[in-house]
Amino acid sequence: MKKREKLRIIRNHYPNAITTIDAVNQLFNILEKEYDIDPFEIMAADSICSDDVNSIEYPQRASEMLGPFKMGGLDGFPFTGLTGMGAFAAHVPDNGAVFIYYAPHIGIDKDGEVGFINRIGQHKPSGCCGAARAGLSKLINNDIKEGHLTDIDYQMNTIEQIFYKQKERILAAPNQLMEATEVMYEAIDERIRLLVSQTNYSCKYVILMGAVLINGDHDMGSFTSTRRFDVVNLETKEKKSHIEELLS
Repeated sequence: MKKREKLRIIRNHYPNAITTIDAVNQLFNILEKEYDIDPFEIMAADSICSDDVNSIEYPQRASEMLGPFKMGGLDGFPFTGLTGMGAFAAHVPDNGAVFIYYAPHIGIDKDGEVGFINRIGQHKPSGCCGAARAGLSKLINNDIKEGHLTDIDYQMNTIEQIFYKQKERILAAPNQLMEATEVMYEAIDERIRLLVSQTNYSCKYVILMGAVLINGDHDMGSFTSTRRFDVVNLETKEKKSHIEELLS
């Protein structure tokens, strides 16, 4: 399948989506041109779902950066918290930068069906993101109790509570799974920015890229629908968005 054909399928649902490979290439081009930062000077972290498909479809060129430090649990929420962010910050090169990519994920197969992908070695589609689909199912069936968190399933319970707070919004949406994914993105974005604000970094730049990560079938690869691409100068406190350049 040609790249343009894959993008046509994905962009029916996420009009600004680009391949994750193109996103990494654009990231490196912008950082080198605008800030004279090379990939080997960047300590990377990601807050994406622990689903194995995200490791399988991880852009190979991203390995030119240091890391990645893994912050995300189910559906990408940064469950490593302030301790994880602090540990990550301590690993950055003295004259380098930190880059944090964070995103919930959602599947779209080659038939354009949202919430499913064909995985390697399987003869039929499976759910993606499974945790988001499970949380949505419980929300629809009124099986989520407000404030319910357990030690044995803490991450899943946290996702359920995030959905529960936006129940009316999610259930009223034309595509409930896509809306739940947007709700999840907003929760992750809020938490990442809070963690960043409470962490000390020894470098000059903090680079934040927030998105919805879209998994295709095993022969399609992955895509990113970017919501935020900010570079923060820690010395001057200036924040600049480069999302237009990323998507150009």
